[in-house]
Amino acid sequence: MKFHDDISDDATLEELGNRMAQYRLNRNLTQGALAKEAGVSKRTLHRVEHGESTHVINTIRILRALHLLGNLEALIPEPAISPIQQVKMQGKERKRASSRSEKPEKNAPWSWGDEE
Repeated sequence: MKFHDDISDDATLEELGNRMAQYRLNRNLTQGALAKEAGVSKRTLHRVEHGESTHVINTIRILRALHLLGNLEALIPEPAISPIQQVKMQGKERKRASSRSEKPEKNAPWSWGDEE
């Protein structure tokens, strides 16, 4: 299964769990051994592998134990700043998003906005 925006959260969790379980099996580790190495309970690892919700920190610990933590770089790469933003910001770090104001159409007749 490929990840894309149209699959449900539950299906995404299930696929992540299946993949982690396969990596565990490829390393010939039992759930108990991986759980101990990751610093999580065996029950937590079982829940993750079966697509149940858990804290993100548990997933990070399991990925680290499987030597897959570096793959998060592909999941959420560092954002690139556009050259225009670089000029506007002049070395400052952006901390807020600006709201987009809705501008009325230039040639539209004025109205109260409650007419249908």
